[in-house]
Amino acid sequence: MISELDGYYVSKEEPVRSFLLALRQHILKYDDQMSETWTHRMPMFRYKGKLLCYLWIDKKTYQPYLGIYKGIDIEHPLLGLGNRNKMKVLNFNAEEDIPFDLINEIFGMAAKLY
Repeated sequence: MISELDGYYVSKEEPVRSFLLALRQHILKYDDQMSETWTHRMPMFRYKGKLLCYLWIDKKTYQPYLGIYKGIDIEHPLLGLGNRNKMKVLNFNAEEDIPFDLINEIFGMAAKLY
Protein backbone atom coordinates (compact mmCIF):
# COMPACT_ATOMS: atom_id res chain seq x y z
CA MET A 1 0.00 0.00 0.00
CA ILE A 2 1.31 3.42 -0.95
CA SER A 3 1.45 6.20 1.65
CA GLU A 4 -0.38 9.50 1.17
CA LEU A 5 3.00 11.20 0.96
CA ASP A 6 4.24 8.97 -1.85
CA GLY A 7 0.81 9.11 -3.46
CA TYR A 8 1.14 12.89 -3.75
CA TYR A 9 4.15 12.52 -6.03
CA VAL A 10 2.97 9.61 -8.15
CA SER A 11 -0.43 11.21 -8.75
CA LYS A 12 1.18 14.04 -10.73
CA GLU A 13 1.56 13.89 -14.48
CA GLU A 14 4.89 14.14 -16.24
CA PRO A 15 7.04 16.22 -16.36
CA VAL A 16 5.84 17.59 -12.99
CA ARG A 17 6.15 14.16 -11.30
CA SER A 18 9.81 13.69 -12.23
CA PHE A 19 10.60 17.29 -11.34
CA LEU A 20 9.03 16.96 -7.88
CA LEU A 21 10.71 13.62 -7.20
CA ALA A 22 14.13 15.00 -8.14
CA LEU A 23 13.50 18.11 -6.03
CA ARG A 24 12.39 15.93 -3.11
CA GLN A 25 15.58 13.89 -3.32
CA HIS A 26 17.72 17.02 -3.43
CA ILE A 27 15.99 18.58 -0.44
CA LEU A 28 16.41 15.45 1.66
CA LYS A 29 20.09 15.23 0.76
CA TYR A 30 20.73 18.91 1.49
CA ASP A 31 21.47 18.24 5.16
CA ASP A 32 21.30 15.18 7.42
CA GLN A 33 18.95 17.13 9.71
CA MET A 34 16.34 17.43 6.94
CA SER A 35 13.23 15.25 7.12
CA GLU A 36 9.96 14.99 5.23
CA THR A 37 6.46 14.90 6.69
CA TRP A 38 2.94 14.77 5.35
CA THR A 39 1.20 17.75 6.94
CA HIS A 40 -1.88 19.70 5.81
CA ARG A 41 -2.18 17.26 2.89
CA MET A 42 1.14 18.34 1.38
CA PRO A 43 4.81 17.30 1.54
CA MET A 44 6.64 19.44 4.06
CA PHE A 45 10.29 19.42 4.93
CA ARG A 46 11.67 20.04 8.38
CA TYR A 47 15.13 21.24 9.27
CA LYS A 48 16.24 20.49 12.82
CA GLY A 49 12.66 19.43 13.50
CA LYS A 50 11.13 22.76 12.45
CA LEU A 51 9.22 23.51 9.27
CA LEU A 52 11.47 24.85 6.54
CA CYS A 53 9.60 24.43 3.27
CA TYR A 54 6.91 22.62 1.34
CA LEU A 55 6.24 21.56 -2.25
CA TRP A 56 3.07 22.45 -4.07
CA ILE A 57 1.60 22.98 -7.52
CA ASP A 58 0.28 26.35 -8.68
CA LYS A 59 -3.42 25.91 -9.47
CA LYS A 60 -3.37 28.23 -12.49
CA THR A 61 -0.12 27.26 -14.20
CA TYR A 62 0.15 23.67 -12.89
CA GLN A 63 3.83 24.35 -12.30
CA PRO A 64 5.62 23.34 -9.10
CA TYR A 65 6.85 25.75 -6.48
CA LEU A 66 8.79 25.61 -3.24
CA GLY A 67 7.27 27.49 -0.32
CA ILE A 68 9.76 28.77 2.26
CA TYR A 69 8.31 29.13 5.77
CA LYS A 70 10.44 31.94 7.10
CA GLY A 71 10.62 33.47 3.65
CA ILE A 72 9.47 36.86 4.92
CA ASP A 73 12.85 37.11 6.66
CA ILE A 74 14.83 36.20 3.53
CA GLU A 75 15.75 38.79 0.92
CA HIS A 76 16.25 37.13 -2.44
CA PRO A 77 15.09 38.53 -5.79
CA LEU A 78 13.64 35.21 -6.97
CA LEU A 79 11.52 34.61 -3.86
CA GLY A 80 8.04 36.06 -4.21
CA LEU A 81 5.61 36.95 -1.44
CA GLY A 82 2.52 37.27 -3.61
CA ASN A 83 -0.58 37.52 -1.42
CA ARG A 84 1.01 35.57 1.44
CA ASN A 85 1.82 37.02 4.86
CA LYS A 86 4.94 35.12 5.93
CA MET A 87 5.95 32.59 3.31
CA LYS A 88 7.69 33.31 0.05
CA VAL A 89 7.77 30.97 -2.91
CA LEU A 90 10.26 29.98 -5.54
CA ASN A 91 8.45 29.16 -8.79
CA PHE A 92 9.70 26.55 -11.23
CA ASN A 93 9.04 25.39 -14.76
CA ALA A 94 8.94 21.59 -14.73
CA GLU A 95 10.27 21.47 -18.27
CA GLU A 96 13.50 23.22 -17.29
CA ASP A 97 16.45 22.03 -15.22
CA ILE A 98 16.10 22.29 -11.47
CA PRO A 99 18.21 25.21 -10.20
CA PHE A 100 19.98 23.22 -7.46
CA ASP A 101 22.54 25.96 -6.74
CA LEU A 102 19.77 28.52 -6.28
CA ILE A 103 17.88 26.19 -3.92
CA ASN A 104 21.06 25.59 -1.91
CA GLU A 105 21.65 29.35 -1.71
CA ILE A 106 18.14 29.97 -0.38
CA PHE A 107 18.36 27.04 2.05
CA GLY A 108 21.65 28.45 3.33
CA MET A 109 19.92 31.76 4.02
CA ALA A 110 16.97 30.00 5.65
CA ALA A 111 19.14 27.69 7.77
CA LYS A 112 20.63 30.73 9.54
CA LEU A 113 17.14 31.45 10.90
CA TYR A 114 16.94 28.07 12.71
